[in-house]
Amino acid sequence: MNPERSREPDPERDGRPLGRRVFLGTLGLGALGVVAAPALQRGLEGFLGGVAGQDPTGLTGLLPNGGGFRYYSVAASVPHRAAADYRLAVDGLVRHPRRYTLAELRALPQTRLVRDVQCVTGWRVPGTSFEGVRLSRLLDAAGVSPSAEAVRFTCFDGTYSESLTLDQARRPDVLVALRMRDEDIGHDHGGPARLYVAPMYFYKSAKWLSGITVTDRVRPGYWEELGYDVDAWVGRSNGRGDAPTG
Repeated sequence: MNPERSREPDPERDGRPLGRRVFLGTLGLGALGVVAAPALQRGLEGFLGGVAGQDPTGLTGLLPNGGGFRYYSVAASVPHRAAADYRLAVDGLVRHPRRYTLAELRALPQTRLVRDVQCVTGWRVPGTSFEGVRLSRLLDAAGVSPSAEAVRFTCFDGTYSESLTLDQARRPDVLVALRMRDEDIGHDHGGPARLYVAPMYFYKSAKWLSGITVTDRVRPGYWEELGYDVDAWVGRSNGRGDAPTG
């Protein structure tokens, strides 16, 4: 993700022609994702997530699958973070900067939300559950400075970033999510922890979250620098009229 979309594939630029066998195999996987039973669909989704980062054509990101998600990254590769090694920094214009372990995040009160997920590229996954710590709780614990106006998010892929205004970040439907669809968030979906901004297009829900920095102004994120709207309300931005997600 982020926004669950990368550059358009170009076989000539990427240096590998798309052969007939690969193309037919791609169609076969797509058909399997449509007709398979839910358990098999979940397995297909995991398989596609695992191979998407190694697919020079980008076609795995276009395949249908049981969960409805598409897998994209703006980085060439993303390191895995084991639960024991994960850290989330909260810093910037705060009185009490801190680095949370995954166990510490899990020990905090958890909020569960069930909303549709809407990608700015058009696909939608209805009724998806996310569970985690309200971002407002982490900001309150950090002691935000009176001069603060926004929050910047960085990711351990080393490339992606996002931002929210402070008012947006304090909404009750903005989480540091640790679980998705009643399971711990896996690497392909941005685990061990990711941002989840329920009312905005999914590119705002940064995967592989590693840093929360309170700032004096909004700094456009990765895709905003390339033309996406900074305020990414579903159905009210990016020239789209999608139904709200919740």
